[in-house]
Amino acid sequence: MLGVGIIGVSPRRGWAVTAHIPALQALPNYEIRALSARTQESAREAGEAFGVSAVFSDHQQLVNRPDVDLVSVTVKVPHHRELVTAALAAGKAVYCEWPLGRDLDDARAMAALAVEKGVGTIVGLQARQAPAIEFVRGLLADGYVGEVLSTTMVGLSVRGDVVVQANAYMLDQANGANLLTIPLGHSVDILNYVLGEFAELSAVSTLRRPLITIEETGGHIVKTAADQIAVIGTLVSGATASIHVREAVAGGTGFLWEINGTDGTLRITADAAVPGIFPLTVAGARGANEPAELAVPAELVREWPALTSLEGAPAFNVGRAYAAFAADNDNGTRTVPDFAEAVRRHEVLVAIERSAASGKRVKV
Repeated sequence: MLGVGIIGVSPRRGWAVTAHIPALQALPNYEIRALSARTQESAREAGEAFGVSAVFSDHQQLVNRPDVDLVSVTVKVPHHRELVTAALAAGKAVYCEWPLGRDLDDARAMAALAVEKGVGTIVGLQARQAPAIEFVRGLLADGYVGEVLSTTMVGLSVRGDVVVQANAYMLDQANGANLLTIPLGHSVDILNYVLGEFAELSAVSTLRRPLITIEETGGHIVKTAADQIAVIGTLVSGATASIHVREAVAGGTGFLWEINGTDGTLRITADAAVPGIFPLTVAGARGANEPAELAVPAELVREWPALTSLEGAPAFNVGRAYAAFAADNDNGTRTVPDFAEAVRRHEVLVAIERSAASGKRVKV
């Protein structure tokens, strides 16, 4: 049984409540043993709501508890490094939400400390755990499309020019939680996980809608993070890859990923460009036929039976990441993305920024 302490729990809303807590409650080999929040009152309310008696407003008290084996960090990105560092220094395994840090330096520092402490880590790139993604990997390995020649991905994040106050911090480029790092970061990760890394790329990054309205107040905030990012590049395999992720538009395709080969086509779709959260549909065709939906095999969907009730919910793939980590812990394997892989993904994002700023094609 792995004891978990979660940093960043609100009794009413937030990613911990939406995904981490339902996932952990469903898994028989995990127990939530401690929670922390910004205030003692909020921590107390969260503890009462989720049946956890050890609650704190000081994260250091949580990470020092001997019954906590794994610390889950579910707070806003600017606070990741401080909290992850405290947990690692205490010798605890860490699950940190993506992006791992505000920038590449943050990510490298946390990954290096994890290696120094010799503890396991997970980064919240949970789309890799989606049954549909494993299905696609299997189809490609079996030659469904033949040789992959190219791939195209289109994604949409936030529609329109209104955001809730809680997400206003994402408008500031300096906070490290924006279109580049979250929707595009998650999308690039599954593309690279399935088809391999970029060898080189060119990127365009623009801000077309800089004035955003706060829903609760009607006030306006100047946005500094890009709302249009387009990338075209060559994968190590030689395949051509293009990605366009956007936000602040009126509407459009939520998520469409096409993989084109010598013998066939695969098409993966979802409601938005965060493929780890929204259910994915897979369609395929051999030759020149129009892709038709392909059922994801039941054995992939039900790999972890305890999570069956969460299928289709944001907690489902998070739960699968936790389940795989526990299995890795028992078997000495590594099947979930760790901090080292998070660093690699941050490096790709830096290459995109570098290309967009210089107007030049760059090596990745």
